[in-house]
Amino acid sequence: MGRPSTYEVEYEQMLLSRYGLQQHRAGHGGGRRLERSAYVLLSRLRVQGPMSIGELSDALGLDASTLNRQTAAVVRARQAERIPDPAGGTARKFRITEEGSRLLDEERERTAETLERVMAEWPEQDVAAFAGYLKRFNAGIERLSGRPWPRP
Repeated sequence: MGRPSTYEVEYEQMLLSRYGLQQHRAGHGGGRRLERSAYVLLSRLRVQGPMSIGELSDALGLDASTLNRQTAAVVRARQAERIPDPAGGTARKFRITEEGSRLLDEERERTAETLERVMAEWPEQDVAAFAGYLKRFNAGIERLSGRPWPRP
């Protein structure tokens, strides 16, 4: 049996996974929204640079067929493009486009604005501590999965 506080974390994590920030966002109208899978994929391409399907599969822990669907969608939407391997390899790689970067920036800004509203009454030191705990929590998950996420 785990520590009692571990069960509190479990319960709160379950609630967090249930809540979506989309319904709480300011300015619901206008602007294109990124699907969650595109948000994650484009975020990884931005921070790591061009990646092949195999590299994305290893990084994200997804099978090639899932990634083929996701990359096809972002390429169709002109959010990413296929390019020859910059290192001269035979695999084609995916790179975020200017449009993808613009949409990712807009989505991150909308999410940050919503988080500002959620934590409006929190002192800055509490927000900073929470960010630190989330980073530490995610780093623990990354350590267990063997899939560290590069941070900008």
